[in-house]
Amino acid sequence: MILSFRMPSEKFRKGAKLLIKVVITALCIWYITDKIDFKKLSGGLTLASPAWIILAVGAFIVSKLFSSFRLNIYFRNLGIQLPEWRNIQLYWLGMFYNLFLPGSISGDAYKVVRLSKDYNIAYKKTTAAVLLDRFSGLVALGVLLVIFWTIAFKGGYYSGWLMTGILLGIPVFYYLVKIFFPYFLPGFFPTFAWGMAVQVLQIACMYCILKALHVHTNIEQYMLIFLISSVVAVLPFTIGGLGAREVVFLWGAQVFGLDHTISIMASLLFYGTTVTSSLPGLPFIFIDPIQSNTPKPAPQPYVTTME
Repeated sequence: MILSFRMPSEKFRKGAKLLIKVVITALCIWYITDKIDFKKLSGGLTLASPAWIILAVGAFIVSKLFSSFRLNIYFRNLGIQLPEWRNIQLYWLGMFYNLFLPGSISGDAYKVVRLSKDYNIAYKKTTAAVLLDRFSGLVALGVLLVIFWTIAFKGGYYSGWLMTGILLGIPVFYYLVKIFFPYFLPGFFPTFAWGMAVQVLQIACMYCILKALHVHTNIEQYMLIFLISSVVAVLPFTIGGLGAREVVFLWGAQVFGLDHTISIMASLLFYGTTVTSSLPGLPFIFIDPIQSNTPKPAPQPYVTTME
């Protein structure tokens, strides 16, 4: 008897990925619930300063606008002349997909497929643009992480080696782009500059959150924990980074002797900021951000293979 095996369907794979994310997110949340004081947590959130929280949301929104400008440089390198306002709308739609529809289609995948089809660009090129955009952001994040690592540890704990590594990593990244993606080279330094601006604004966002929670000491340590959590949150293991970021904040609080509950509060408020900032993407499920402003049915996920 000959047994035949069928490859899992696209729908099954997406469902499995979503289930894994839900399970890991739930495990992370379960882990931190045993480490915090919920009475103190609710009281701290109640006493948080609304003005500072509004400033935090504003800083995060501006950081995402800058992120969209950075990504559009890569698109222009491919000959995609997407007006900036259309690009912002498309970016916001991607943010909404990533946070609220994780089992449907990721925001990055949607941008790749739409732009490839509408502008007749090979999928591998638009995919490279999105991936390089993410990576350039990580490089900028790495620079600031090493700076705060050096400050927090007062030059100890391999600070010199880390600084040397990140400074050498920038030219290595440049030459890798030059060799494998030469058409993106004109945008290398502009995108790096925008990436630094994005990360500085997100640091400002976290600073506002700490001020909202009336935290006035150990700011450098909190910022280092935040930057490390931002790296971890990029990994696609949880839903929108929820749970993973909180675990990093908890571990960081243990390392530096910080208040566990305040650390978790800061992390949760940052997640709330990302959720709030993603809501403007909702209308663009029904209003095509590229073609027109005419309402239409919600777009269905594209199923395609990369060329």
